[in-house]
Amino acid sequence: MGWTDERVELLKKLWQDGLSASQIAKQLGGVTRNAVIGKVHRLGLSGRAAPSKPQRTVFKAPRAARPAAAAPSVPRRIAEPVAAAAAPTPARYVDETPGTATVLTLGAHMCKWPIGDPSLDNFTFCGRRTDEGPYCHEHAQVAYQPAQTKKKSSAAELARSLRRYI
Repeated sequence: MGWTDERVELLKKLWQDGLSASQIAKQLGGVTRNAVIGKVHRLGLSGRAAPSKPQRTVFKAPRAARPAAAAPSVPRRIAEPVAAAAAPTPARYVDETPGTATVLTLGAHMCKWPIGDPSLDNFTFCGRRTDEGPYCHEHAQVAYQPAQTKKKSSAAELARSLRRYI
């Protein structure tokens, strides 16, 4: 649909009433939100009665009550830092046998070598301790192969490889 004089007047009225471009497009019918924005811009309509407001209300969760403040006349003491004599936290038992770690039990310093088919239920990871990198020593040797030294190619091999480009 085109912009008739009646539609332009209705657009001006709805814009001054503070409706959003998408709301105006729905009421006019046959035009998009972007078409309304473009027409408003070409007409030079900028002043609005009130900014458009979202149709749905936003509910905020109630804040928790603040605890009552202590009397200001009572000075507060800052606790002294405790020396490093705290008891060490017990380390979790980590099973060092390969294939015992799952996605949920895999930690930062555990071997992430996959064992089995990922689509099956019995899929696991190696799980042994790693010093650096994602794999234990044995799996790192498999994963990282030393670079192969290139052999010098003879003139015959060079000619054979160039034939496919000619």
